Amino acid sequence: MKTNSNYLLLATLIGGIIFNLIFWSERLAFNLLIYSVFVITITVFNKEVIKSSKFKWYALGQLLAAILVVVNNSDLSLASYYVSLLLFIGFSHYQTIRSVWVAIMATALQIIAIPATAFKRLSEVEIGNFKIKPILRPLKYIILPLIIVFIFIGIYSGANEIFEKYASEFGDNITKALTQVFGFLFNDLSFERFIHFCLGLALTGGLLITFYDRVFEKIEANFSEELLRRKNKNRIKSLWNEIALVFAGRVISRKMALKTEYIIAIISFTALNILLLLLNGIDIWWLWLGKGKNLAETNYSAELHDGTNALIFSIVLAMAIIVYFFRGNLNFYSKSKTLKTLAVIWMIQNCVLIISVFIRDAHYIEVYGLTYKRIGVIVFALLCIIGLSTVYVKVTSQKTLFYLLKINGNIWYILLLAFSLINWDVTIVKYNLAHKGTIAFDPDYLLSLSDKTLPVIHQNRKELNMSASSYGSLVPKGEILVSSTDDQLQKRLDQRIGFFKERYEKVSWLSWNLQDWNMAKYFGIKK
Repeated sequence: MKTNSNYLLLATLIGGIIFNLIFWSERLAFNLLIYSVFVITITVFNKEVIKSSKFKWYALGQLLAAILVVVNNSDLSLASYYVSLLLFIGFSHYQTIRSVWVAIMATALQIIAIPATAFKRLSEVEIGNFKIKPILRPLKYIILPLIIVFIFIGIYSGANEIFEKYASEFGDNITKALTQVFGFLFNDLSFERFIHFCLGLALTGGLLITFYDRVFEKIEANFSEELLRRKNKNRIKSLWNEIALVFAGRVISRKMALKTEYIIAIISFTALNILLLLLNGIDIWWLWLGKGKNLAETNYSAELHDGTNALIFSIVLAMAIIVYFFRGNLNFYSKSKTLKTLAVIWMIQNCVLIISVFIRDAHYIEVYGLTYKRIGVIVFALLCIIGLSTVYVKVTSQKTLFYLLKINGNIWYILLLAFSLINWDVTIVKYNLAHKGTIAFDPDYLLSLSDKTLPVIHQNRKELNMSASSYGSLVPKGEILVSSTDDQLQKRLDQRIGFFKERYEKVSWLSWNLQDWNMAKYFGIKK
C-alpha cells in the first residue's frame, strides 16, 4: 500500500507537468489523446485497480472517445470524451458499481475530495526510513479551520464594504510577500501558468487516486434489479407512497390497499388507452395518410415545436406512470395479468405516437432543411422508444427502477459514442446545399456552424445567393426566412476563413486534428 501510494503521488506530479505542457494555450485535440493514454497507462499499473473485463471495455471506450475528438473535433465528441473519462475512472476504481449514473457521481466525488485523499496518501509515503506522516500530523489541525475562515471572509466581504476593503488589502500584502519570497520561481514562468499546473495536478490526482471512502459503492449495494414481494407491515414509506396518499387519501393505507390500487390502475390505463387511441387515430388519418391539410397550408414550425414537445413530454410521463403502478406488490397480484395487458397496449400506442413525431420531424426537415434541433428531435424520439422497450421488460419481467436506470444509462452511453462517429456539421451543410431548391434555405445558419464546414461552403459559395427562387415551392406562405444580403454572406465567409487561418497558425502539433488538417490542406495553409 505504501509503495503504491508513492507510485500514485509521483504519477500525479508527472501528470500535472504533462497537463501543463500539452494543454497550455492549445486547443483540445491530439493533446486529449495523449492525456488519456497517460491516465489509462497509470491506472493499468495501479495495483489497487482490478483489471476486469469491465475495466477493459471502458478503457477502450475512453480511447475511442479520445480518437473521435482527434478525427471529428466536434462538441459532441468532446462531450463523449468527458463522459467516457468519468465512466472509465468510476468503473475502474469502484468495480462493484453497476450503474453509469453512480459511476459518474463516484468519480465526481473522487475529484472533489482529492485534498483529503492526497493528504491521506502523503501520510503513507516513506522514503527509506524517513516518514512524512509526523510532519503532516499538525497540518490537519490547520487546514480545515483555514478553509472555513476563507469561506466566511468571502461572505463577510460581500456583506460589508469596509470589511471587504481591509480584506482585499490584507490579501494584496500576502500576495506581495509571497511574490518576494518565491519570485525566482516566476522569472520564466507566469503566475497564471503556475495556477494552470496546480489545476492539472489536482485533476490528475482526482483521476488516479481512489477516494478511500467508497460511499457510493455501499449505497448502490442496497439496490436490487429484481422486484421482491414485501409484506405490508414491513413496507417502508417512500416518495411514491407520499404521492399516492395525496391523491388517494387513507383508502390505500387500509388492508385492501393493493386491491384499491389495482382498481385505480385498471381505470387509469383503460381511460388512457381510449384517449391515446383517439389521438393516434387523428394522427394516422391526417398525418400518416395525408387526408387532412395540404402540405403547403401546414404551419410546420408550430406543429413541430409545440406539438412535438407536448407529445414527447406525454411519452416521458407515460413511462413514469407505468413505473409508478408497477413499483411493488402490484406485480405479484393474482389479477395483475389484465393490468399488464393494458399497460403493454398503452406502451404500443405510445410507440405509434413516436412514429407520428418522426413523421412531423421529417416533414419539417423536408420544408426547412436539416438543423441540430431537428436532429435532436429524432434522437430524443429514439431514446423514448428505447425507454419504452426497457419499461416493457420491467413490467413483464418484474424489474426495479434501478434496473431501468442501469440499462438505459448503458444504452445512452453507447449511443453517445455512436453519434460521435458522425460529422454532423458537415452532414447538415451538405444536405441543405443539396436540397437548396426545395427547402427554405438559410445560409446564415450554415455560416454559424463550426469551421470544419468551411471547405464545403467555400466550394459552393455561389449557392449562398439568396434569390427568390431559392425558396422551395413547398414553403408555406408567411414563413419566408429573413437573411443577410448576398454581399454580407460572402464577406462573412471570407472573414471566417481568415479567422481560421489565424487560429491554425497560433497552435502547435498538440492541437492537431483531422478536420483542421483537411481545412489547412484545402486552403493551402502551411506552417
